Amino acid sequence: MGKRYTINHEVAYYECDINQNMTFPALLSVAIKASSDQSDELERGTDYINTLGITWVITQTEVTINRLPQVGEQIRIVTEPTEFNRYFCYRSYWVYDSEDTELLQIDMSFVLMDIENRKMSSVDAELMAPYESPQVKKIRRWPKIEKVEADQKQLYHVRYYDLDSNHHVNNAMYFNWLIDVLGYDFMTVHEPTYVNVKFDKEVLYGNDIESFYEVIEAEETKTRHEIRLGDQLACEANILWKKRS
Repeated sequence: MGKRYTINHEVAYYECDINQNMTFPALLSVAIKASSDQSDELERGTDYINTLGITWVITQTEVTINRLPQVGEQIRIVTEPTEFNRYFCYRSYWVYDSEDTELLQIDMSFVLMDIENRKMSSVDAELMAPYESPQVKKIRRWPKIEKVEADQKQLYHVRYYDLDSNHHVNNAMYFNWLIDVLGYDFMTVHEPTYVNVKFDKEVLYGNDIESFYEVIEAEETKTRHEIRLGDQLACEANILWKKRS
């Protein structure tokens, strides 16, 4: 396994929803900061890889939730680059409360993208050496994401502040589009237990996207999501929910 790295964080009120739970965009941003800080420490940060003409892009995120952090809470984020192959790098994150209880786990896959032609670049073993994660041949198989079968949707326009330094929509922003469509009444009585998100295509400034969704009521409530750019799939997700106690 690779080198582990830890940061501490106090959950601010502006990172939380009306239920005082940390939002997915805030949670993802703090997790990415942990891995970015590690990369900077290992001299493999954004500035360094940009000199090589490449940048990191998240392709998949899977979150298993015991409890979401709450406003004012002191949390600890531990991250580990677990393994890599020719095209994908895998990293895990664990979030703990002040009593070292695991609140949630995040697993992600990343690819390197050529900044100029926006195409996937192969992963060089020398680039990954400081992380000490093993090189493998197999590609991880993620749980299958169920497709949206309904036609419920909402239109969103990509704004300037939706973009990050790579000039494309920050991955955390996708969660706003995925969840906003569920509405106030749903969100105030449900809390997530599991999330599986796949990022298929870049969304750029000025694009108009449609967020499709479907709510499946069963023993455990499930929502299916797709973000579409015209006839192209940009992002897809399945989320499991439970009723708030």
